[in-house]
Amino acid sequence: MIKVDHLSKSFNKTKAVDDISFEVAEGENLILLGTSGCGKTTTLKMINRLIEPDRGKVFINGQNILDQQPEILRRGIGYVLQNNGLFPHYTVAENIAIVPQLLKWDKKQTEHRVSELLEKLHLDKKYLSAYPNELSGGQQQRVGLARALVTDPAVLLMDEPFGALDTVTRSKIQQEFKALDELKRKTIIMVTHDVQEAFELGDRICLMDKGKIVQNGTPAELLFKPENDFVRDFLKDQRLQLEFKAIKLKDLVATEGVFELHGESLAADVSLWHVLEGFKFSKTENLHIIDQNKKKTDLGFEDLMSAFYQYKKRHAHE
Repeated sequence: MIKVDHLSKSFNKTKAVDDISFEVAEGENLILLGTSGCGKTTTLKMINRLIEPDRGKVFINGQNILDQQPEILRRGIGYVLQNNGLFPHYTVAENIAIVPQLLKWDKKQTEHRVSELLEKLHLDKKYLSAYPNELSGGQQQRVGLARALVTDPAVLLMDEPFGALDTVTRSKIQQEFKALDELKRKTIIMVTHDVQEAFELGDRICLMDKGKIVQNGTPAELLFKPENDFVRDFLKDQRLQLEFKAIKLKDLVATEGVFELHGESLAADVSLWHVLEGFKFSKTENLHIIDQNKKKTDLGFEDLMSAFYQYKKRHAHE
């Protein structure tokens, strides 16, 4: 879907991005992770030509982005900024409708799509006539996401989208982000310096340092198969919590079937962290597994933790 091929960018004599290459599959969420100044935002901006590369190419659906006018390219890509980028003198409705107006959508089509997104993003329609300064930080970020999604682009670029929010609001919006059906069919590249956020939301992570990609892999690969000491050291302070987020229920339980906790169905690819958050730690509490033959197996907290440590032990020797 997206191919970045030997991309480089320098500012004066400083190499912001130094000959990087990666690919993002259709429907995948790739995280560009690293400290400030590592080149992740410059990389993101080159993908929609807010910054032009010195060398290298970017392809979206097999087409070189340099073969398109920048304005046309950007209309087909959703873009979400850390500070939401809303126009302060436009209402919420006007902010969301900017690209549909450029594409000459009719008024009814625009209004229907805006209303649909407000409902999905848990924003009351009363906010349509409000201005950004009348909204909370979380509401503003939802409007920014709605504006990026309104034309249903196949590609979504997100630059520290939750970085300006307080911890509680950020956690809530991250959960909404994961559950939003609009995003499940998008190809996403997200920039963040937050390691927990990267492991919470990313299918794969490109860890960057000094303009280069140090390692590109799944969260579990970065944890259990680090390329070098830089990767190992970058993750070590938060390692246990990251392990809980990287290891999925399907990694721990060999049985195929339906998973339930407190009557809630869980997907097999849900993280152990999500399961543990749902535990109330009563003596009778169990994760229920109902296999294809309707046979029921119960796993308690100690069973899950035992499977977790066995998984770690196996991977430590691979």
